Amino acid sequence: MILLISDLHLEEERPDITRAFLHFLATRATQAEALYILGDFFEVWIGDDAMTPFQESIARALRALRERGVRIYLMHGNRDFMLGQTFCRKAGCKLLADPSVVQLCGEPVLLMHGDSLCTRDEGYMRLRRLLRNPLSLFVLRNLPLATRRKLARKLRNESRSQTRMKASDIIDVTPELIPGVLAEHGVRTLIHGHTHRPATHDFEVDGQPAKRIVLGDWDRQGWALQVDENGYHQAPFALS
Repeated sequence: MILLISDLHLEEERPDITRAFLHFLATRATQAEALYILGDFFEVWIGDDAMTPFQESIARALRALRERGVRIYLMHGNRDFMLGQTFCRKAGCKLLADPSVVQLCGEPVLLMHGDSLCTRDEGYMRLRRLLRNPLSLFVLRNLPLATRRKLARKLRNESRSQTRMKASDIIDVTPELIPGVLAEHGVRTLIHGHTHRPATHDFEVDGQPAKRIVLGDWDRQGWALQVDENGYHQAPFALS
């Protein structure tokens, strides 16, 4: 059994989500071969050198799961793209590139966070290209902590404000892209998060069945996708 989750947006202001995640790690996740976290694990991440006691505690919880033999993989999201190898070493997890093709129960599957597929949101795509540029990342990582905190608050507030103002289709995946993305990577299944719209979309690529599975976000409830010999099954669960 393999588990995939995304968009927990962990932060001290949401202890209900943190409690649910720690319970998930101590119970269901211990039965898995591997756990994949596909981005926006934290609500904000300004650098490994700025890890808070809260973030350190999450790293220790992941390390405890890894020591039980569960492999853990972590992908950047748009909220925590500065998360680095220092955190991964402490947490016992491996950082995955976005996108990555992995084997899930014998099938090659494409994993992504999903924000790069929302190409109709042209303003966000411009910002994404700027922030993910290696030179920009170097500059960001070397800014004073106070400056990084201020910038993170500004970007977070702007993101929330703009999301409320944009049409729902603008901030969703561009569906016409998906067949080409699957063909490019030689797969028939894509799993991603980001949009907070859990669903399974079935379609065809070159006459062959294909699917796009969107992971749910952790807010009013938690979500986990389970992959095993019976296929793919995603279901919500209560946070309490």
